[in-house]
Amino acid sequence: MEYGCIGKKLPHSFSKIIHEKIGDYSYELVELTEEELSEFMLKRDFKAINVTIPYKEAVIPYLYELSDTAKNIGAVNTIVNRDGRLYGYNTDFYGMTSLIKKNNIGFDGKKIAILGTGGTSKTAHAVAESLGAKAVIKVSRNKTDCTVTYDELYDKYSDTDIIINTTPVGMFPKIFDSPLDLSRFISLSGVIDAVYNPLETKLVSDAKKQGIPAESGLYMLVAQAIKAYEIFMDKKAPENLLDSIFNDVKTSKQNVVLIGMPGSGKTTIGKAVAEKLGKDFIDTDDEIKKIIKTEISDYFAQYGEEKFRDIETEVIKDISKLSGTVIATGGGAVLRQENIDALKMNGVLYFLDRPLSDIVPTEDRPTASSLEALEKRYNERYGIYKASADKTVTVTGIVQDAAAQIEREHYNYENSCYQRT
Repeated sequence: MEYGCIGKKLPHSFSKIIHEKIGDYSYELVELTEEELSEFMLKRDFKAINVTIPYKEAVIPYLYELSDTAKNIGAVNTIVNRDGRLYGYNTDFYGMTSLIKKNNIGFDGKKIAILGTGGTSKTAHAVAESLGAKAVIKVSRNKTDCTVTYDELYDKYSDTDIIINTTPVGMFPKIFDSPLDLSRFISLSGVIDAVYNPLETKLVSDAKKQGIPAESGLYMLVAQAIKAYEIFMDKKAPENLLDSIFNDVKTSKQNVVLIGMPGSGKTTIGKAVAEKLGKDFIDTDDEIKKIIKTEISDYFAQYGEEKFRDIETEVIKDISKLSGTVIATGGGAVLRQENIDALKMNGVLYFLDRPLSDIVPTEDRPTASSLEALEKRYNERYGIYKASADKTVTVTGIVQDAAAQIEREHYNYENSCYQRT
């Protein structure tokens, strides 16, 4: 290996795609156990690497020299091999600072709570101090001289201004977990989550629902990767590269989620969109039928709508973990807020707004099998579709026109999506 990233578990990592967009070199992801780490570091068979959880501190004894930033923080995420000597750096400091400034979250004079005690936590502490934080509280599951427990954070520090999550809680594949109940804080003005997969973590989503500025860690990941590239290659990256790579990676990883009435064309248009964008396509109704082993209308008739919706929710939660996929949902998927929340963690929701007069009822759609039922569903759900959607696409009957509009919206959406509330 010449360039790459080492860590214990890396199925969630975006580092390969980011680095191969930044520079003209091959970048590998290498999973190592604690026992394998020592052999790898002593062998030194690489030009330069990044280091992630849980080895940002463990690699330090193998290094010949640390940068001042890495030495002060006590954590390394970038290592360069120069003539057999290993030099350690911390580019996470630059990455986290860039993320915070991008989101205009002010730290000056604020009380900051940092969740976790690993290498990224140490970086967050240093960043908070550099930005003028009044006080920094480290939070851990276990009480120590330097940390408080989560219960203590709730009880004694409910006036915390800003929370930074540096734990892996909420990271793929357990994307529905959150390290905190944000409703127990009285004056939050910002939430930063170092987790970048999913694109919007539950912690960040919960914060935005309360009107709190918040963002997950993709921008941090790209920023630190560009800084690492500069160290790898000993040259300055182009000025506009950070935002360009961030937007490119986010767009490639975002799901395009189609919602709308039964018969509005979600499957047909979705397949056309997937072809245009070069993404995979998945239909939640097809996935449900694989589980129930029968037609949806027959399942409705035998077991009722509530049991069907339970299965639908489980399917949607599973599909929501995917990235870079076009997803067509069932007409009633928006009836549960938990489905909407799950789909938005990695996706942008497009409402296919087809006029009721253009929708034809069919017997295989249990909630829209007649004109009367179709009109009732339309009146019940139209407002929900509009409220749930990030974008609305008017469907006039020409599939390629709708697909082309979604393609345009997708490639222009990242800037507005970054500010989404």
